[in-house]
This record gives sequence, C-alpha cells and structure tokens, in this order.
Amino acid sequence: MEADLILKKLKEKFAAVIIETEKRSEKRCTATIDPKAIVKVAEYLYKDEGLRFIIASGLHTRRGFEIHYHFSFDTSGLILNIHVILNNENPSIESLSNLFNASNWIEREIHEILGINFINHPNLEKLISEGNWAEGVYPYRKEFK
Repeated sequence: MEADLILKKLKEKFAAVIIETEKRSEKRCTATIDPKAIVKVAEYLYKDEGLRFIIASGLHTRRGFEIHYHFSFDTSGLILNIHVILNNENPSIESLSNLFNASNWIEREIHEILGINFINHPNLEKLISEGNWAEGVYPYRKEFK
C-alpha cells in the first residue's frame, strides 16, 4: 500500500472528520482528524486495511496537546500517522487500549507526563513518576506567552 492510496481511502470513508492530509513520501503520510473519531478511524485502519498500531507520541504545542498515532502497513513499509489536536483546557480523548493492548502503556505515559485523560482506559495508574514529581504536575506541559 502506498501513501496516496491510504489517504484516498481515508478521505472517502471519513471525509467529515478529516481536517487535513499530508503525503511526506511514498512511504510516509499523515492524516489530521477530529479527535472524536479516533476509535472509528483506528478500528478501520486495523480491521479493514490491515495496518498495525505501532505506538503513539504526545507533545504540547501552541496549538494544543497533539497526539500522533503511528500505524504501519508492514508488507509495504508504509507509515501512517493519525494526528489529533486536543484543547488546552481539558485535554481528553477516547483510549485505544480497548482496541489495541499495545497502546495501554504509552497512553499511561502520555497521561502522566502531559496530563491527557484517556477516556475508558482500563488503568491510568502511574507508570514512571512514582515519587519523581508532585501529584498534578505534568513535566512535559509548556507555558506559552
């Protein structure tokens, strides 16, 4: 599978929730979507298109809290990033851990360092910070002027 094809399929199936797409190369592309659609899009990629969830990464920018969900189509080497932007006031998104067991720990880590709430996550207990920083402190949050 190539970048053009997966982006075309996403645009056809999820036109109402796709904010933008970007083809970086034949093997790398990004689709920015409405955060409310993350489970439906992830489930489609996995069950219908055969992509594998790799990992997620989170960061805090001037636009808000951003999460990149990384998917791979292993037979062709395609990497698809599903990108969401959450607001600064109450960053929350539905957990993918009930769809992909592999997302469990990374969602816990992102929750711990950025304070993003993963709704319906089975266990958002501390993973890395026990005793390292105070309750309610999220060390990767930034103060923007």
